[in-house]
Amino acid sequence: MNFTSFIAALEGEFTGKQKSRKVEATERGILIRVETNPTGDAHLSLAELKELARSSGVAVFDAITQYRNALDPRYVLGKGKLADVLIRAMQMGANLLIFDHELTPGQVRSLADFTEMKIVDRTQVILDIFAQRAHSREGKIQVELAQLKYLLPRLAVKHTAMSRLTGGIGARGPGETKLEINRRRVRDRIKLLEEDLLEIEKARGQRRVKREKAGLPVISIVGYTNAGKSTLLNSLTQSRVFTEDRLFATLDPKSSRLRFPRDTEAVITDTVGFIRDLPPDLFAAFRATLDELHEAHVLMHVVDVGNPDFENHIAAVDKILADLEIKEKPTLMVFNKEDSVADKPLLATLCRRFNAVAVTALDKKTLPRLIKKLESLVKGLGKQGKTPP
Repeated sequence: MNFTSFIAALEGEFTGKQKSRKVEATERGILIRVETNPTGDAHLSLAELKELARSSGVAVFDAITQYRNALDPRYVLGKGKLADVLIRAMQMGANLLIFDHELTPGQVRSLADFTEMKIVDRTQVILDIFAQRAHSREGKIQVELAQLKYLLPRLAVKHTAMSRLTGGIGARGPGETKLEINRRRVRDRIKLLEEDLLEIEKARGQRRVKREKAGLPVISIVGYTNAGKSTLLNSLTQSRVFTEDRLFATLDPKSSRLRFPRDTEAVITDTVGFIRDLPPDLFAAFRATLDELHEAHVLMHVVDVGNPDFENHIAAVDKILADLEIKEKPTLMVFNKEDSVADKPLLATLCRRFNAVAVTALDKKTLPRLIKKLESLVKGLGKQGKTPP
């Protein structure tokens, strides 16, 4: 066999199959999911991962699903399917594999060794988005803390070649491996960041006391990411909070005053969007911010009713609220983007089923019903926003 001719022919075939496209993104990824539940909504999960990747600045070239009884403990995918994915990546010019799972350090190492490509999981994509969107000092601290907690158990994978002993002046004796030094520095940094967050939490507590003295009830907007929470806040309060049709456009909480038609007022706050299977380290880092919801007197749960997966989004938000032990607070459900639902009788049925108000945040003509409901909820609160016994 003429091996040189065979390789040339193979490369020519790859070139012929490769679609020509102009891509400005430096990261060109293929999404991968292994579905172990035959009735699972793999396409919805991959669609969400695609939006996450897009929000992170990745150009998504393809999405691949494999159905298996269980994840492969080493490669997640079957080894044969992984080889097919590698050939597909070569054909398309992809340089990144994004897995819709949280990978173990061992799986990352095995996948990287087999494919010689950059391997990331869903958690890393979310952390990357948060790192790009954090602007306040508190937000940056929270994101760095989550990243370091995610990195710490994975240092052994990233630094297997850095196990030499250090030496020289100031480091005589048996020394310390670079891996141990890195781990110690990460732990020290985590401790420092946690102390900074405690200081910020004290300052937030002082602001909260001032707000309680003013006697204004607090309405907190919660909901799945990209449900339109910030857009709704802007429409209700004439604010100019940054909005964008991307996941996690808002990270830093924003507060504005909402004046009702009968001259009563409330403070309305926007919070970071939720997402299913929120990375535990990220949830822990943002716990201080999310704990602000404990001080809210009313929750406004905003739902993108035009999303086909909106019921699972509601369940994901309810689970996080239950984890925060605030699910029993007075809550008004708001179905946003009602204009995207063509079947109006179905929308009316959904509103009755979930006891929700349907609006379109960008259309202020749809907001009076919501404002009236909010005002009646606020009126039902006792003195200084406390719910009556």
